[in-house]
Amino acid sequence: MEVRWPGPAERAGPGPAGDCRNDGGLGRGRNELGYAVERKMEPFYKGGKVQLDQTGQHVFCVCGTKVNVLDVASGAVLRSLEQEDQEDITAFELSPDDQVLVTATRALLLAQWAWREGSITRLWKAIHTAPVATMAFDPTSTLLATGGCDGAVRVWDIVRHYGTHHFRGSPGVVHLVTFHPDPARLLLFSSAADATIRMWSLQDQSCLAVMTAHYSAVTSLTFSADGHTMLSSGRDKICVIWDLQSHQATRTVPVFESVEAAVLLPEELVPKLDVKSKGLHFLTAGDQGLLRVWEAASGQCVYAQPQPPGPRQGLTHCTLAQSAGLLLSVTTDHNLLLYEARSLQLQKQFAGYSEEVLDVRFLGPEDSHIVVASNSPSLKVFELQTMTCQILHGHTDIVLALDVFRKGRLFASCAKDQSICIWRMNKAGRVACVAQGSGHTHSVGTICCSRLKETFLVTGSQDCTVKLWPIPEALLSKGTAPDSGPILLQAQATQRCHDKDINSVAVAPNDKLLATGSQDRTAKLWALPHCQLLGIFSGHRRGLWCVQFSPMDQVLATASADGTIKLWALQDFSCLKTFEGHDASVLKVVFVSRGTQLLSSGSDGLVKLWTIKNNECVKTLDAHEDKVWGLHCSRLDDRALTGASDSCVILWKDVTEEEQSEEQARREEEVVKQQELDNLLYEKRYLRALGLAISLDRPHTVLTVIQAIRRDPEACKKLGATVLRLRRDQKEALLRFCVTWNTNSRHCHEAQAVLGVLLRHEAPEELLAYPGVQASLEALLPYTERHFQRLSRTLQAATFLDFLWHNMKLPTLPTAPSVAPSAL
Repeated sequence: MEVRWPGPAERAGPGPAGDCRNDGGLGRGRNELGYAVERKMEPFYKGGKVQLDQTGQHVFCVCGTKVNVLDVASGAVLRSLEQEDQEDITAFELSPDDQVLVTATRALLLAQWAWREGSITRLWKAIHTAPVATMAFDPTSTLLATGGCDGAVRVWDIVRHYGTHHFRGSPGVVHLVTFHPDPARLLLFSSAADATIRMWSLQDQSCLAVMTAHYSAVTSLTFSADGHTMLSSGRDKICVIWDLQSHQATRTVPVFESVEAAVLLPEELVPKLDVKSKGLHFLTAGDQGLLRVWEAASGQCVYAQPQPPGPRQGLTHCTLAQSAGLLLSVTTDHNLLLYEARSLQLQKQFAGYSEEVLDVRFLGPEDSHIVVASNSPSLKVFELQTMTCQILHGHTDIVLALDVFRKGRLFASCAKDQSICIWRMNKAGRVACVAQGSGHTHSVGTICCSRLKETFLVTGSQDCTVKLWPIPEALLSKGTAPDSGPILLQAQATQRCHDKDINSVAVAPNDKLLATGSQDRTAKLWALPHCQLLGIFSGHRRGLWCVQFSPMDQVLATASADGTIKLWALQDFSCLKTFEGHDASVLKVVFVSRGTQLLSSGSDGLVKLWTIKNNECVKTLDAHEDKVWGLHCSRLDDRALTGASDSCVILWKDVTEEEQSEEQARREEEVVKQQELDNLLYEKRYLRALGLAISLDRPHTVLTVIQAIRRDPEACKKLGATVLRLRRDQKEALLRFCVTWNTNSRHCHEAQAVLGVLLRHEAPEELLAYPGVQASLEALLPYTERHFQRLSRTLQAATFLDFLWHNMKLPTLPTAPSVAPSAL
């Protein structure tokens, strides 16, 4: 089989999909990569109350045990406020002057926060016998009302720090409390499980009226500017206008949806919302997912938002910051939508909770955006610099996979609704759906775009088939109008490829080959565009989750549920290498560093970096807590993107050059200090030499200095003088080093010499004040006893030898006979 990868003339630019020069082997490329976390996008809202401050600059929302403060301009979480008990937040409220925040937890504790500093200024018991379900401030920001699950309503003076009122009589959970906007009236309203509204007088400490009109839970209470009229909304699909002087309902407006929040609009003309008279108008948010404006006098809906594409998402909250002219609504899938109040034009979107992230991709020619597919029919596009969010609607069921075309502005998605969508991002960063297609009979679980040009895309489905979709010329022409509606895609070829679900498809860098990976434990290679089978890769023990072509070599990588990654030769379909290291299924694998390394993610929550040449895992990135489904690398391999089931999306940056620079600087510093140490020893400046060696935190270097001092003729005096002139922290470090030296008989003499100096000249109280001195003494005693016993035995043996020497009687040597001179 002849396989030719595209040469430099056929490539339009660098990147994982376009850089396909064939160098002839697997062990080449630029320096190996190393990644570190650059940014972590975590959930900041998981349901519950949301509040907008009066300036419209901050959003307060609950996320489990924390209240997060979100900056509207940047989309960043400025502060996370969490009480010490780390219990779930059950209620919170921001004062009308935006100065004080009060939170309540399941531990029945109330905390008063100076939220800008992130500190608790007061903590007290709620006295309720069950958790606090709701709370509200009065207009002066001095009184706080709390409603509990025990049916009680309490009022607190947060300036003087005492409880002022305790109202009983509400059956079940009190889920709504609010003060009358006129502080002179001293009126408090509450609603509980019986769907009635109670009006309490703080002056008389009694219930003035019980107003009945709703048949289901009352969800909101709001008041007119003059304070004589009240609007209530409920899940019984009606809104009621109340006269507060007679305590009677003056009008019931059927709104035909379960209302979660209603807001009274200022009594002024708003032409963009079809408010053409100065009568009472209100806005509702409910399970239909639309903001609607109603005229109270006629009970007619005068304005309704257009129905967005995709499945209907109900609204759970709605709040108005009148001075800022902003309206905030919250959807059931935890998206926060900020509107201009007079026109309901969408200003900003925030994705509070992404649930399970299934796929992620970089977008844009410069990888300036990312797109996230989570456990939702909608897609989320984030601009990395400002974290501006766009929520895209086009599918009707959960989006399962994404892929991006070579230039970065066109990308595709596939979903459980058996359809695919193509999206285009314009130069301003706005994204719109430009094409749609359907044809599979089951969920479409994987998608891959062509690599050389924007000519086609391939999808794989649970129906065991692969479809080839050509991109219409009209879609690529610059004259195509963005509001002309999505173009209908038609499949050019359909091929049944496997006997089980197809989990992954990949297009080769030359757009002539297609690889498929299936739950049937095999990968297959196909020739495009007619999908002719070329060969089968068999060897994995469990199903395959991902297949990927090398950008440099004629090699295919496969990731499997058996916990391994395999590299296969396209020429003969043989297995070249196997990488083992994940403890569970390997879900994604990509080539990085010009094809010399692999980046893999698994269901163990780990991301691993492998060097192909030696099969070595050079780095393990542990930042996720659950399955890492999404993995993508930027065009220059300098950043990576991961998304997991823990709802987190992490942006990783390549820190290879930084690490190399730091290592080089560290080595240079060590060389300089070592040279300085040698010079000090040569000049016999022992005090500075010892201090420098201790600062390097190298026991062996300190030992060398001690040995140099002991070699001096006046060692005892100089050692004592040098040690005693050290700072206390240096003496503590020296004592720790002595523990190490004392374990070795060759170095114990230096340790004992230093200990002798410290014990003779330091007071016992000072020594006992050293941190960790008890552990040091426990480590010194047994070895010191052992050294003493060894020295005692040596001394005893030497004494015995001396005794033997003095008491030995050597035989007298015979004297030689003298010779007379004459004999010579």
